[in-house]
Amino acid sequence: MRRIFPIAALLAASAAPAFAATVQPYTPAAFAAAQQQGKPILAHVTAPWCPTCAKQLPILSKLESDPKFSTLEVFNVDFDTQKSVLRAMGVQMQSTLIAFHGTIEEARSTGETSEAAIRTLLDKTES
Repeated sequence: MRRIFPIAALLAASAAPAFAATVQPYTPAAFAAAQQQGKPILAHVTAPWCPTCAKQLPILSKLESDPKFSTLEVFNVDFDTQKSVLRAMGVQMQSTLIAFHGTIEEARSTGETSEAAIRTLLDKTES
């Protein structure tokens, strides 16, 4: 029995990520592919020095692990280095969250740190 438990725990741990959203740095090709496939998408405009972004990260991490959002594609847009992306998306500030379903923007918020409000925004990706 002692040999089975570690193996079962390892299998369970390796299966867990299958239920989580996919989080990746923004690239134009990956973002366009997700949009063309009609996927639920969250663009998170973030900066390492941003205190609001730091508050958003654990909330997003928790929500991204919810099986409801297992097909969600999360793209982290760097506020400091991806200025052309910010212009294209009409973003003025870091800590901006933009919910898309495919190519359609469904909702956006800036500076939001309420888990309930962020969940509501993510729900709109499933439209």
